[in-house]
Amino acid sequence: MTTPDRALDGLHDWHRELRAQFPIITGNPDQAYLDSAATSQKPRAVLDTVQRYLTSANANAGRGTYTWANATTALVERTRVRVARFLGDRAPQECSGVHFVSGATEGLRAVARDWLPHHLRDGDEILVPFADHQANALPWLEARQLLARQGVHVTVRELPYDPASHDYDHRALARLVTPRTAFVAATHVHHVYGGDMNVHRIRAAVGPDVPICLDAAQSVGHLPVDVGTLDVDFVVFSGHKAMALPGTGAVWARNTRGPEFAPGGWTGTPNTCGIASLEAALDWLDAAGPERVRLWNTALAARLTEGLRRLAPYEVLGCQRSLAADSEVQRREGIVTFRHRGIGSNDLGFVLASHGLMVRADGHCQGRAGESESSVRVSLHVYNGPEEVDRLLAVLAGL
Repeated sequence: MTTPDRALDGLHDWHRELRAQFPIITGNPDQAYLDSAATSQKPRAVLDTVQRYLTSANANAGRGTYTWANATTALVERTRVRVARFLGDRAPQECSGVHFVSGATEGLRAVARDWLPHHLRDGDEILVPFADHQANALPWLEARQLLARQGVHVTVRELPYDPASHDYDHRALARLVTPRTAFVAATHVHHVYGGDMNVHRIRAAVGPDVPICLDAAQSVGHLPVDVGTLDVDFVVFSGHKAMALPGTGAVWARNTRGPEFAPGGWTGTPNTCGIASLEAALDWLDAAGPERVRLWNTALAARLTEGLRRLAPYEVLGCQRSLAADSEVQRREGIVTFRHRGIGSNDLGFVLASHGLMVRADGHCQGRAGESESSVRVSLHVYNGPEEVDRLLAVLAGL
């Protein structure tokens, strides 16, 4: 039995118990939801928390003195601490801060708009990942334009990639770093290739003083995230990809390199319902065990890549040395993206949908240096099982 199969077998009862907690999954047994990188499904505990909040304590936060308003204000502040601790911040609120946003895109734009211009000086350089999600590329270009209008000229350099591993090219990165390198934007888990992008190597390449902003949209809720180990300055994620409701996310800011992060403007009413769902989602994920979640997802992905590499018409994107189930190369973190050599990816997506297999089939919102052709992305989570992977492979084999 291969290592991934052993992992799946060892976690069989754990998975069965967790899967039963997702009403949309158990209520649609003929459908296989394989698009968790776009948004995750919600466990019963999150749904119940939202209903309970809306029917027992719904009020605005920070604007009233009555019981419901006080309870909601306490919820918001409690969840800030909950987010920090979930991210491994061992001393939340000493220097760091947590700010709620509508999702990762807004969070990255907030860092680019409200923090970066105060940190950069004329002649500084920043490094940006143009083959990652556009949400982690366009905001930094917008910041450069904003600064240019103020007479501050900043050079944007492309974070280099290794074409073989589809990881960042850390050796090439080290050669790009200069005394004027002032900021790096990076991604924790790539939303197309599924790989952990080895942020610790970025820190080693740029040195101890350069701030790093981490897009963690595909890691928070999918694997353990520890800001102490990562040594980054911002962690930005979307709640809806971590089993909370849409319209909520967070920016964790270290606040030790550069100015303190404070979103600009009047913040208005927070998404209190979404924040309630986020607290419940993090509680649920902690109970499930982030390391077990990661082990399950990587084992499913390995089962899928092993099957795809045996099907001649298919090309799996990303590192080719990690396709076999027994590969010792770092595995995909629950995301597998591929193409059929004769069938267009959009058409393939429609075919799979007709078989009850819900996947993403398009360009995946990559930046300008990303893939030029569309592809099919399968993204897995704890409510998916090996039988769904096998069902997908059987359909693909028949095409």
